[in-house]
Amino acid sequence: MTLPAVGAKARGLVPFSVLSATYFAHVGFFNPYLPLWLKDLGLGLFTISLLTAAQSATRLLAPYAWGALSDRTGERVKLLRLAASAALLTSFGLWVDGGAWWLALVLAVTFTQTSAMMPMSEAAMSHLVSSAGSFDMRRYGRVRVWGSCGFLVTVLLAGVCFDMFGIRYFPMVATASLAAVVFSVWYLPDLKETVHAEQERQALLPVLRQRQVQWFFAALFFHVLAHMGIYVFFSLYLDSIGYSKTVIGLLWAVAVLVEIAWFYWQGRWMPALSLSAWLVVSALVTSLRMGLTAGTATLLPLLVLAQLLHAVTFGAHHAACIGLVSQHFPGRLRGRGQALFTVAAYGLPGVLGGVLGGLLSARHGLQSIFWVCMASSLVAAACAFRVWRGSLPSARG
Repeated sequence: MTLPAVGAKARGLVPFSVLSATYFAHVGFFNPYLPLWLKDLGLGLFTISLLTAAQSATRLLAPYAWGALSDRTGERVKLLRLAASAALLTSFGLWVDGGAWWLALVLAVTFTQTSAMMPMSEAAMSHLVSSAGSFDMRRYGRVRVWGSCGFLVTVLLAGVCFDMFGIRYFPMVATASLAAVVFSVWYLPDLKETVHAEQERQALLPVLRQRQVQWFFAALFFHVLAHMGIYVFFSLYLDSIGYSKTVIGLLWAVAVLVEIAWFYWQGRWMPALSLSAWLVVSALVTSLRMGLTAGTATLLPLLVLAQLLHAVTFGAHHAACIGLVSQHFPGRLRGRGQALFTVAAYGLPGVLGGVLGGLLSARHGLQSIFWVCMASSLVAAACAFRVWRGSLPSARG
């Protein structure tokens, strides 16, 4: 590839970096503090778990529906603009005191739009993060790192601001952050991908019948299920122990800082192992992280250590997964492939983790969730081992 072509690709990634930064800035305050806002409204733990699980429930269908539509039309950017604008308008419903059922409706409609945005964005920029026909870890990391920076800024500022002024301002911050997302999607170049007849006929089922793909999705499911303790219950867990919202925000920030470092330098580190080997390593490290969180949360230094492991449990795992999805779902399959990744990673595990976590914590306390998450990560490691073993030359031969 010529130097001008490389420069053009680098410039083309800037709008996607802006979208990544604003989208994850929204996630950085919304996901960690939504359970605390719902608690402040007087809702019970099980109701909170159900409402937070609404995000995962929408990921069962919405990403695939949006992804299939974007594959068929090639209008990924226009669909991103539509989804972001609809989410912004819906967020005003959070300003209305309508009770749990009203909140469930508002969250479900909002999440239906936002849950599809990253899969469509990943698919839209796919040609920009490839080099010589293969996935470029370095280039992808330089885009994704801006998402981590956005998350870091808001998770820190929100914790401090909510401690100072109260968490009742949560709805206003939600609307403001989604307004920034809307700005970023309108900053994207208005490109339409050409849809050819032979590309439209690309079949998904033959790919899904491959053993390697099946074991990959199984490993993905159990790995992210193991993280539901962090995504849904971590803030509530720390709050129950007695940590302030500022400290909770700082602990989230520790994880994001190492995530930023990983994404920035992953081009150096990821080649040390195959993508499937990284699945195994990240699952084993996750079991250590969840064990530390369950058993030593009252010891701040060990809790910090557990958060530092986020570089591998999320950063390395996410990069490996995006690379494997790009390999298994090329061309006109990539929108649906990214959507299936979202469904398997953040749809099914989120619903199951949110509901069962709520039931488990009501009976055995929040700490028990992280022991179960540790067990789930070990199952993920076993599935990932099958992916790795199947990728060896002797297995393919």
